[in-house]
Amino acid sequence: MKKIYLFGLLLCMMALGLTSCNKDDQSTDTRVTYYVNMDLQGDELTLVALGTPYNDAGCKAELNGEDYTPKVVAEGIQNVDVNKVGFYDITYTAVNPDGYSASVSRTVVVYDPSVTASIAGTYSTDMAATKYGTAGKTFADYAPAYGNTTQCVGITFTEVAPGIYYVNDLLGGWYNQIRAYGTKYCMTGYVSLNPDNTLTLQSSLIAGWGDGLDYIKDSQCDPAAGTIKYSLSYAGQIFMDIVLNKD
Repeated sequence: MKKIYLFGLLLCMMALGLTSCNKDDQSTDTRVTYYVNMDLQGDELTLVALGTPYNDAGCKAELNGEDYTPKVVAEGIQNVDVNKVGFYDITYTAVNPDGYSASVSRTVVVYDPSVTASIAGTYSTDMAATKYGTAGKTFADYAPAYGNTTQCVGITFTEVAPGIYYVNDLLGGWYNQIRAYGTKYCMTGYVSLNPDNTLTLQSSLIAGWGDGLDYIKDSQCDPAAGTIKYSLSYAGQIFMDIVLNKD
């Protein structure tokens, strides 16, 4: 009987010990993190006429019901050049006491109000006039060999700001339509129309390879006739003379 009692007492002590250990292992960290709420002031896309001052509207911030605006850091305002047409990104960031950051951004577009002509629309590539390489061969010369198309169509210029256009394929359909690589191999980008109807390349990207054009040069647009011409270089070794006709 005495042995049974001692054995039972031992089991109770072991059970109590295990219960105590389990309690000690439980997490007691009950801290709550409050995230910064960012409130962008002004427009996310802000247009500024060439040569006029840019006054940034800023960004307000709140943390757990309290004003947190003094903690906001703005990057990119100093890069806005009101004397040069183009896109300028500004990012506003605030970090809470626990190290978690929040951010918002705006794009400032500097445009030239003297440009009143429009090249917006859908174009087809002039296959007989558009050249690939330096040997003088045209898209029409190459297309039959690939067996995919004899006419590249659907090249769009979409106005996103006065005189500034998003182009869905600056390569005139070469990789997407003639070579049939797919839309990831369209050279998308932004161009600005100048007062003399030439083009300036603002940015470009071919998503499939993650890079862009080296340059666009010798450009000339005729908004009345609906033609766009330019020469380009890609990857330092691909050269094209693009001729587009509005549909």
